[in-house]
Amino acid sequence: MTLLTPEVLAILILDFIFLIFSVLALFISIKIVLKWDIDKTTPLQYSLEKQSYLVATIIKYVLILKIPLFLFFVFTMDKLSNVIPGAMCAAGVVNATVYGFPLLILKIINIYLFGFWLILHHFDMKSPNYPFTKIKFLFFIVIFFFLFAEIVLEVLMFYNIDPAKIVSCCGTLFSAAKSSSISSLMSLPHSLVVGAFYINFGLIVVFYKLKRDFWFALFNLSFLFISILSLILFFSTYIYELPTHHCPFCLLQKDYYYVGYFLYIFLFGGTFWGMANAFMKIFIKRRILLWYNLSLVLNSLYVILITLYPILFYIRNGVWL
Repeated sequence: MTLLTPEVLAILILDFIFLIFSVLALFISIKIVLKWDIDKTTPLQYSLEKQSYLVATIIKYVLILKIPLFLFFVFTMDKLSNVIPGAMCAAGVVNATVYGFPLLILKIINIYLFGFWLILHHFDMKSPNYPFTKIKFLFFIVIFFFLFAEIVLEVLMFYNIDPAKIVSCCGTLFSAAKSSSISSLMSLPHSLVVGAFYINFGLIVVFYKLKRDFWFALFNLSFLFISILSLILFFSTYIYELPTHHCPFCLLQKDYYYVGYFLYIFLFGGTFWGMANAFMKIFIKRRILLWYNLSLVLNSLYVILITLYPILFYIRNGVWL
C-alpha cells in the first residue's frame, strides 16, 4: 500500500475493528434466526435472549459509528487530492482507481441500510416481547455482506492508488467532451433535468399531503438521484459562478464555505426519512407522522438553498449562466 496517511490508517483500522465485531455478530445472528422462539422457556431460548441483547448492542454501535465515518471518508478523499498529481478535489482521488466510484455508491446505499436497521432495532427494544428480533437479525445478515463488500472495496481502492500517477481532475471527469458514462449524463438537456427536479419535489409535497407511504418513498428515492444529477448539471455552476465547473465534490471545500456538507446532509436526511415510513409499513405495520414532517422540512431546505444560488446570481449580474 503506497498511500498511508493518518486519515487512511484511521479509516482502515476502524473498519478492521468493525469487521471483527460484525463477523462475531453474524454467526450469532444466524443462530438467533434459526432457533429463536420467544414463546419457549428453554435454557437455549434464555441464552439466545442474553446473546441477542449483546449482539444487537454491538451492531447498533458499529452501524451508528459508520454513518459519521462516511463524512470522514469524504473529508479524507478531499485531503488526499493535495498529494495526488492531477487531482483538484475528492473527484480525482475517487477516480484514481476503478474501485472508487463503486465504493462511494455502496457507502451511500449502506448509510440508508444502516439507518433502517437502527429504526427496526429501536422499535424492537421498545416492545416487551421483542417482536422484530428475528427480522432485524435476518436484516443484519443481509447488511453484513454489503458492509463486507464496502470494506473490501475500500482496501482495494487505497491499495491501488498510485501517488506517482497523474489522475484526471474534476473538470475533465464532469465534461460532456469526454467519452464516458458521466459525459453522457452531462449531455442531457439542463432544462429537462431541472424541470424534473422541481416536478419531483412537487410530487413529494402532494404525497406528503395525501400520506401515501409508498408513493412518498418512491418519489423521495427518485428525488435523491434527480437532485444529484441536477446539482452536477446545473446548480453547481451557479455555486462556482463558472459555467464549466460541474464538480459535486468541490462544494465540500473551504472556498465555497463547505456548503456541500449542508446540501448533502439535507438531501440524504430528507430522502432517508421520506423512505423510512414505507420501510416501517412493511416490517412494523405502523406510520410515524413526525418522519413525514422531518423529510419535507429537510428536502425543502435543500430545494430552497440550491435555488437561491441561481436567483442571487441573476440578481447580481442580470444574466443566467
